[in-house]
Amino acid sequence: MRKIVLAGVLTAFALFAAACGATSGASDDGSDTQEQEKVTVSHELGETDVPENPDDVVVFDYGILDTMDKLGIEPAGVPKGSIPSYLEKYESDAYTNVGSLKEPDFDELARIDPDLIIISGRQSSLYDQLEEIAPTVYLGVDTTRYMDSFKENMSKIGTIFDKQDEVDQELQNIEQSLVDLKDKSSSSVENSLIILANDDKISAYGPSSRFGLIHDVFGVPPVDEGIDASTHGMNVSFEYVVEQDPEMLYVVDRSAVVGGETSAKQLVENELVEKTTAYQNDNIVYLNPDYWYLSGGGLISVQEMINEISKSLE
Repeated sequence: MRKIVLAGVLTAFALFAAACGATSGASDDGSDTQEQEKVTVSHELGETDVPENPDDVVVFDYGILDTMDKLGIEPAGVPKGSIPSYLEKYESDAYTNVGSLKEPDFDELARIDPDLIIISGRQSSLYDQLEEIAPTVYLGVDTTRYMDSFKENMSKIGTIFDKQDEVDQELQNIEQSLVDLKDKSSSSVENSLIILANDDKISAYGPSSRFGLIHDVFGVPPVDEGIDASTHGMNVSFEYVVEQDPEMLYVVDRSAVVGGETSAKQLVENELVEKTTAYQNDNIVYLNPDYWYLSGGGLISVQEMINEISKSLE
């Protein structure tokens, strides 16, 4: 009789243990097989189911990398070819090099087997190929609606990594800085011109362009409303700059971040430009290309872009 009772107790215990194992998701080898929660992220290239708080993340956009850095989120892999100097810690061997911004290393990506890949404009044509490796989300900034697009991207990062409160606080700080900047820009200068210096060439940017937030969002008036809205800008000459005669001239030095041979200052401050109001009033401002050319659209870079323009108007 004792044996029968003992057998019954052992059977009940075994059933209970099995039930507990099923609830916790434990497998035969003791590993946790519980499926990770997912969030659905809508973006310009589609709708992607992403693991919540993904562990291994590859980032192909330096603005998103700067946002993750601000929020304390570690990536697994980044393209190391042109990392902004303020994010130079990601050049270390602790982070896998996944190629360049335009040419991902697909073999390295397959080896990492990431939980999530984040891309922007330079990789958009490769979206389908990247999706075959891991869930891929496009978080490029739409320059025609810069701040709304930026905030939407930040909200998506907050949702994916469960950092919404931190994101909201950072956005509030940026919004307050923006209010202060607009107060200055409404009365500081009559007009301005933005140019990109690239070795021996310059191109101009106006409203709704890559750097158009200076006009559209920050409130600094453009000297020329007719500049073509473009990622690459409108090719212009220094005669054009003299003809427009801007009161403020903003310069983004591409050569400084892509290994060019000529500095923007050497190129821009020539005999023609010396005739402009901007030069004569010492109002030529060389913007930091790390923020403006390499990593716009991040929590750090957007704040620094606001700070630079605000300082220029003092």
